[in-house]
Amino acid sequence: MRVAIAGAGSVGRSIATELLGNGHEVLLIDRDPGAIKAASVPEAEWLLADACELSTLEEAALQRCEVVIAATGDDKVNLVVSLLAKTEFSVKRVVARVNHPDNEWLFTEGWGVDVSVSTPRIMSALVEEAVSVGDLVRLFTFRQGEANLVELTLPTDSPITGTEVGDVSWPHDTSLVSVIRGRHVHTPRPDLSLQAGDELLFVAAPDREQQLEELLSPRG
Repeated sequence: MRVAIAGAGSVGRSIATELLGNGHEVLLIDRDPGAIKAASVPEAEWLLADACELSTLEEAALQRCEVVIAATGDDKVNLVVSLLAKTEFSVKRVVARVNHPDNEWLFTEGWGVDVSVSTPRIMSALVEEAVSVGDLVRLFTFRQGEANLVELTLPTDSPITGTEVGDVSWPHDTSLVSVIRGRHVHTPRPDLSLQAGDELLFVAAPDREQQLEELLSPRG
């Protein structure tokens, strides 16, 4: 898979390293010569140019990329790159970095963004996930599918503790995708018995989250 990354800072280079290690082709675009000199990913292709310029993206042959990642430290740049990638080059999947939480509402399909990644939101979600038991925690939002990845650690007094997955009447528009138990990741087979302390990962429609939490949490 060919991936173009706008922004060769520490974030962009880290993403490039991971993708190259997984066998993908990567093109890094940055207008700062310093970023090129500091490159720690020589296996990647490099383009010294402004990713907000249409001519730059044409030179990068963005139409050949399956994925474009807007990973600069400037939200305005990331939005422009996302919009050009989607509208001018019909890139199938555009992923954009959100630097400031106040701008998160802009990162939608209207600006060409399929998936937005907000570092502050992810960090706060991980903190909540680490300290909360019995509360539904939103980890990730799938903009295109209008669904969320949510997690709940099953408390001891949950009504479904000890119940097999196949015997639970899950709400519509929700899907249990994984059960994490200690260091092991379990496929949610129908005969898997749920235990207190299990971390349950769901993909769920936003309007079903409350039903899901009510089903899993202790009843007062």
